Amino acid sequence: MNNHNQDEIRIGMIGFGYIASCVYRLIQEQNDYIASKIGKRLHIAKIADKDANKLQKDLPGLSAIAQSRDAADILEDPDIDIVVELIGGIVPAYDFVSKALEGGKYVVTANKDLIANKGKKLFDLAQQANVDILFEASVCGGIPIIGPLKSSLASNHISKIVGVVNGTTNYILTRMEKDKLSFDQALRMAQDLGYAERDPSADIEGYDAACKLAILSSIAFNSRVVLDDVYREGITSIKDCDINNAREMGYRIKLLAIGRQKEGKITVKVHPALVPQGHILASIEDTYNAVYVYGNYVDQVMSYGRGAGDRPTASSVVGDIIKIARRFDRDRKGPVYGCSCSEHKELAHMDDDVSKFYLLMDVVDKPGVLAKIARVFGDYSVSIQSMIQKQAEKEGTARLIFITHEVLNKNLDRSMHQVANLDVVQEVLSVIRVEDLN
Repeated sequence: MNNHNQDEIRIGMIGFGYIASCVYRLIQEQNDYIASKIGKRLHIAKIADKDANKLQKDLPGLSAIAQSRDAADILEDPDIDIVVELIGGIVPAYDFVSKALEGGKYVVTANKDLIANKGKKLFDLAQQANVDILFEASVCGGIPIIGPLKSSLASNHISKIVGVVNGTTNYILTRMEKDKLSFDQALRMAQDLGYAERDPSADIEGYDAACKLAILSSIAFNSRVVLDDVYREGITSIKDCDINNAREMGYRIKLLAIGRQKEGKITVKVHPALVPQGHILASIEDTYNAVYVYGNYVDQVMSYGRGAGDRPTASSVVGDIIKIARRFDRDRKGPVYGCSCSEHKELAHMDDDVSKFYLLMDVVDKPGVLAKIARVFGDYSVSIQSMIQKQAEKEGTARLIFITHEVLNKNLDRSMHQVANLDVVQEVLSVIRVEDLN
């Protein structure tokens, strides 16, 4: 039985890597300031990490805090009010968070993989125990977006969310454009600076952004969306010539996360896209993130800031702790937000999605080529908005750049399969969506 003062919130931290140590530092350095705001004091009571070296960090006051290599020492402690999970991944994080909720403890996490894949089960456990799990830091680091969707914007019918939500890919694309680098060169630069992991696939293949979109879409559209529901393309096929062509035509290339609900169906997709230079999302550079929310009363709202890093992420983690602490009562626990995914909306198939496309291909430089390509496009209802012809590097070859009008994805796919097999087409180099973001 917990007999501690209601004005002291006892926290157990599972995982003590660089994010967790920053959370620790923030709470220790600003505890008086936080207490003056909420009338309660945050107390880190225990820390658990299987790597004992992480618990020997030279941080003020750390040696005075109970430490363990076993998460059970936190999960089974009746005096712990809030469990902060910062180990990442699904295993063993799911087991730890489940046990914490089942034990009547509130949970704060930054674990996007966990929420995007196992969120429903965890929310059900939280509801059964009359507690809550908060996860602001799981999407866009220090940018407040989940809380506003659950509170300030909750009265709105959200029709669309669009964002640049992965700092690594945004940095790579920025450097490809600004420094005239190839994809591989920009990736190496991102790795050297610590923005990309040694294995960067989660970022550059779009998995990270897809997890974040699943979380945001679930909240915005009040219907459960999981990672596997999200259509995904990464940026590995983006070439420096695509970056240059886009710029010449008045666009910049960004990896976009787009969620949309229309006529009771949800579309969720992550892919690179040409964005008009005049749109504010085109101006988001380097590791910064931004998310647009389209509501029927609020119109358009954008959240912008640093989408990763220890300090921004720690800010969101501690912000969630404060949300719980403000209304915390050991005798009368209850949800802070709860789960709002009460509907079961149908997911639209990507074949039926409509987009404009940028197409790049090398063709034989002789009369009649355009007529053959146009005939295929006509057969599949692909209408061309604009076309540019450039001289290719190889003699006797021309490079064609098309921007289509809006077309069904399945029609574009079928037409490009036929175009690629034409005897006058040497290679289809790029097929990238164009998002005007009206």
